[in-house]
Amino acid sequence: MASLVCGSLAFDTITVFPGRFADQIMPEQLHILNVSFLVPTLRREYGGCAGNIAYTLKLLGGEPVVLAALGNDGASYLEHLKKLGISTDSVHVAADNYTAQAIIITDAANNQITAFHPGAMMQAHEAGLPARGDIKLAIIGPDGRDAMIRRAADLAAAKIPFVFDPGQGLPMFDGADLRAFIAQATWVTVNDYEAKMLSERTGLGLAELSTSHLKGVIVTLGDQGCEVWEQGVRTHVPGVAAAEVLDPTGCGDAFRGALLYGLEKGWPLIDCVKLGNRIGAVKIAYRGGQNHPVDRAALGA
Repeated sequence: MASLVCGSLAFDTITVFPGRFADQIMPEQLHILNVSFLVPTLRREYGGCAGNIAYTLKLLGGEPVVLAALGNDGASYLEHLKKLGISTDSVHVAADNYTAQAIIITDAANNQITAFHPGAMMQAHEAGLPARGDIKLAIIGPDGRDAMIRRAADLAAAKIPFVFDPGQGLPMFDGADLRAFIAQATWVTVNDYEAKMLSERTGLGLAELSTSHLKGVIVTLGDQGCEVWEQGVRTHVPGVAAAEVLDPTGCGDAFRGALLYGLEKGWPLIDCVKLGNRIGAVKIAYRGGQNHPVDRAALGA
């Protein structure tokens, strides 16, 4: 069984500001904001939600198939995925564009400011679903607007259940768009901020969403764990303490990779989320979105 991972592939330029953003930004002067953060360290990592999710899913023993776009500078990323044993047959290469790039500043309180150039991601809709009969599950993560809309329609037409995970892409869509995604999805996962925006734009509360056709709504709460909504019932799944907190970049994607693994195995949703919390706590102790190990035996996977 394979899982289709739809979303972005990007190069992440990750920097660390040793202070706190809150100490440098004056709220009363936001209308003339002009700040500069000295960042002594800089790293370039493989990132993007599709790459990060596929990385964790593969380490757990799943079979991810990445459906995403790279630019004309993406050869090293393709080689990286191949070395991990992740299928790249459905990665679209846009010869006239750069690979998507994220420039991330993390402060001492693990707050982040990100600038994102979409690049080839905006051409991801040019690729359709792969012609494979073993894909039984999918996730739609942040991607180009047209790509996300096409993925949902194509997956629904193919009767492949999928997780709708709009992430940072959520503001691109109005209430009607979001209700259309939800109508086609099987699960929805958002963080607490996105959950409020989703409810405001659709006019649907989380309890109401979970009593529809959806099999579950998951709201991630950082180190506080998750809320899982099933048939109007909210269950809080506590977070897992991390051995060390180094870099939150990609923690949500690591969680989703574990979520997909549990869904592949047919686990109850609560158990999928428990594994996601544990993997997220592992990831935050490592820098970048694709450098953390997974001890499947220790995790009980």
